[in-house]
Amino acid sequence: MKLALRLIRREAIALSLLCAIGAPGSVFADIALEVSDARARTVLRQMTDHLSQQKSFTLKATNTVEVVLVSGQKLQFDSASEVAVARPNKMQAARVGDLEQQAFVYDGQKLSVSSQNDGNPYYASVAAPPTLEGALDFARESLDIIAPAGDLLYANAYDILMEDVISGMYVGTGTVAGVRCHHLAFRGTQTDWQIWIEDGAMPLPRKMVITSKWTTGAPQYTVTTSDWNMAPKLAAGRFKFVPPKDAVQLDFIAPAAAPALSRQSTAEDRK
Repeated sequence: MKLALRLIRREAIALSLLCAIGAPGSVFADIALEVSDARARTVLRQMTDHLSQQKSFTLKATNTVEVVLVSGQKLQFDSASEVAVARPNKMQAARVGDLEQQAFVYDGQKLSVSSQNDGNPYYASVAAPPTLEGALDFARESLDIIAPAGDLLYANAYDILMEDVISGMYVGTGTVAGVRCHHLAFRGTQTDWQIWIEDGAMPLPRKMVITSKWTTGAPQYTVTTSDWNMAPKLAAGRFKFVPPKDAVQLDFIAPAAAPALSRQSTAEDRK
């Protein structure tokens, strides 16, 4: 009888220990996820606030977009961009890549785009809203033109980046091209994305990977930035559009009517 009582007591103690350890463990896990989510959002907010406060800056970016064939095979296409911004209403960018060679100029009144097609230069210009954010919206929604690093250029970039987000995660620290960064990951309803933000007094976005998770093959779009200059000397002529020599002038065509002058893949539409 004494042995039976000791066994029952031992099992009771073991069960109580399991309850004491198991239940709080679940609670602690939930708390840890909440802390990780909050930290990821805080770091992201610091980055977007920092960029929105900059009156002018320049950067370089390399982009890789994946295309999934009907067979399931993936192809990657690269491009390199240089971007200059002067708030509140000027932007210039040039993009050279496997699929396109383009230049964008927004001078506060007009948006102009030039492009090379089989060596033949073309360009188009159109009146645009008086702010950078308005011009970016107009280009995306009315012309189907996505400026390089477009989402990061908005004054309210945080709201735009987070509009589809379900949860966030602070992954830890890592390095991008030798730069120590905070590694964040976010889940959305349509896309999942990761971003690496420079650690320190200059919280700049150094890398971003966007995954179109419901598209067959889950193609990714990757952008890596470098050569940030937060106090550039930008000549006024940099934001003056000059058509390429012998370029043919065209009119922009609305996306609903036909493919626009610049159409990006589904994965790149988020960037």
